[in-house]
Amino acid sequence: MAAPSAIMLDLDVSLSKLIEECSSRGHLEILQNLTKAFREQEFRAGVQKSVFQSLQQILSKLSKEIHAFRDKKETEALSLCLQMTAECFRIQRNACVQCARNQCLMSDLSSHLPTTLNLNNFKYVNSELLRLNPVVFFCLTFPVLRCGIQFLGNFAVGNQVCKDDVWKHGFPHLFLTFLDHSDEKTVAYCSMVLHTCLDAEKVTDLVLGEEHQDVAMKVISLCRKQPELDWPVLIVTQHFLKSSELVEKMFARLNNQERITLLELVMTQLGEEEEAIEESGISGRLAKFFASCFEDQCKAVLTLASDPSPTDEGALFVMGLLDVLCEMTSDRKKFMFLQNYSELLKTTVELLKEVHFVGKASRNVFTATHDFSELGASGNPAMGFKAHLIRLIGNLCHHNRSNQDKVRELDGIALLLDNCNIDGNNPFISQWAIFAVRNVLDQNEQNQEVLRALEGRGVADDSALREMGFRLEDRDGSLLLRPFSSYSPPRNLCSSDFGFLRVATHSVGHRAFSCCTPKLWNSVPKNIRETPSLKSFQIHI
Repeated sequence: MAAPSAIMLDLDVSLSKLIEECSSRGHLEILQNLTKAFREQEFRAGVQKSVFQSLQQILSKLSKEIHAFRDKKETEALSLCLQMTAECFRIQRNACVQCARNQCLMSDLSSHLPTTLNLNNFKYVNSELLRLNPVVFFCLTFPVLRCGIQFLGNFAVGNQVCKDDVWKHGFPHLFLTFLDHSDEKTVAYCSMVLHTCLDAEKVTDLVLGEEHQDVAMKVISLCRKQPELDWPVLIVTQHFLKSSELVEKMFARLNNQERITLLELVMTQLGEEEEAIEESGISGRLAKFFASCFEDQCKAVLTLASDPSPTDEGALFVMGLLDVLCEMTSDRKKFMFLQNYSELLKTTVELLKEVHFVGKASRNVFTATHDFSELGASGNPAMGFKAHLIRLIGNLCHHNRSNQDKVRELDGIALLLDNCNIDGNNPFISQWAIFAVRNVLDQNEQNQEVLRALEGRGVADDSALREMGFRLEDRDGSLLLRPFSSYSPPRNLCSSDFGFLRVATHSVGHRAFSCCTPKLWNSVPKNIRETPSLKSFQIHI
């Protein structure tokens, strides 16, 4: 390759030949050399405006030649035109790298801008060439699309005038065409261009009309289908979530899968530090909208009792809303106004009642379980749902007297106490229940009196504790949690009928006892002590 200075001397002459003469391999080499030259900062900074004018004319000529091809026998000539088109885009792409001067030169050339020409080429190579020659389409058009869209990105980045130009000439058809293209790199580059162009004013444009909203919906779909791409996620978290109006419009048209994806992105933002949440722009209006959606659609989760499908998207959507509301009300000042919506608290308490009742009425996904051995394989779609309902109740009652009273009026205190048991389907439910009870009773004498009025009726069924090696003792009104005693033989070792294990005893009055018995029993291996029958015990001994 010649030195950049040498290329500059005859550049205009060489480009003029490309405009006037029929396309050839030699012309392609000229463009390839120019692409390499534009990698040098010194060359980029010194190029003349006439170079970009010539490139526009060459692109216009190539566009006409491509549109003229209608015969499959002309594959070689078509391939050359496509390669030259891609090379022209590479030149312009390289010319814009960290060079605001060249960006402005391209923008000032004409009112039509190179982007208009590019879009015409894009539309053609995206449809017509597939019909003419599928091999050429997949091998040669993808580089044209990739380089062209990369050029648009470099043309717009860091330059508001150029961003506005791309938006003016490319929105919405450019993004509608290429955000769901079959080529993943084209999709990635297109989402990069969209992210580069977006600002508050352009997000407002997305709300206007269904065709404009379709662009936003394609971004959400992209987040679900290709979560490894960063640009779509950044578009949603940095721009879409700042517009509650846009999110509400999208929610009305998105399917439940896409809604769940959007809620997951909201949760990602809520997981950041308080300052980052402020910067993310998630508005109070959006929080109120999520609360309203939960109130309207929360009953959908009850269908899991009869049809526990892990793919029930309606129920999963409700659980996603609940997760978001729990996180928003976790003492985040920006969203604590949700405590003022009494209907949200009422809905949550009543739903907990229904879920709790359904779980007790028959065995289903809401039934408490104490068997932790199969939880990993069970795939319970309602995992943690009751615990999160209780968490939300506790959050809404935190330092809020009105909500504390509301829980009492809804008979929610006893309901919370009834959920203090360990439940394998609801990790940490007992901790969340204790937390909620604490918040409901905090500085509320009437609620505390309800608790004082409860009568102790002995130890409830503690079979779950026994399975884990513990037992409850009621001692003078206090409940003590104790491990099973090491010495607790379930059978009489001194039986005259089964006296295979004899222990010397001492007599005191009418009683017989042996201080050696506990030591002897504890020396027996645990697996033998816990055998289910006396016969099995004899065999093991």
